[in-house]
Amino acid sequence: MAYTEKVMDHFANPRNVGELPDANGIGEVGNPKCGDIMRMYIKVENNVITDVSFKTFGCGAAIATSSMATELIKGKTIDEALKLTNRAVMEALDGLPPVKVHCSVLAEQAIKAAVADYYTRQGIDPTPFVGKIEECDHEHGCSCTEC
Repeated sequence: MAYTEKVMDHFANPRNVGELPDANGIGEVGNPKCGDIMRMYIKVENNVITDVSFKTFGCGAAIATSSMATELIKGKTIDEALKLTNRAVMEALDGLPPVKVHCSVLAEQAIKAAVADYYTRQGIDPTPFVGKIEECDHEHGCSCTEC
């Protein structure tokens, strides 16, 4: 299984790592069966994600996709962040091995979970904006068709 230079860089030198003490949206997704758990923290001001960080327990690809996802949504509006797909994360990393595609799905879901938490804290039902966040279970079917 070969990783691209960008994946290795984001694994060895992850960006935006750690808790964000003043986060007003926190999302956690993961699957204990595959061992990857991601927690994404966002700070939203005037509908813009002004700061973002993550804590990930998982493989190198999980750390790299978390790192890249934070880079891709920082400074974006909530609507722009919600449009980020796992494919866009993979493309930004110059690809992932097929067995690691689920890591990019978790990164996308972590962003959605953080935005959902942000809306909930504002007293707004997040479902119309975020939709249902489905986790990849690798057994009963999931949104990452390449698992």
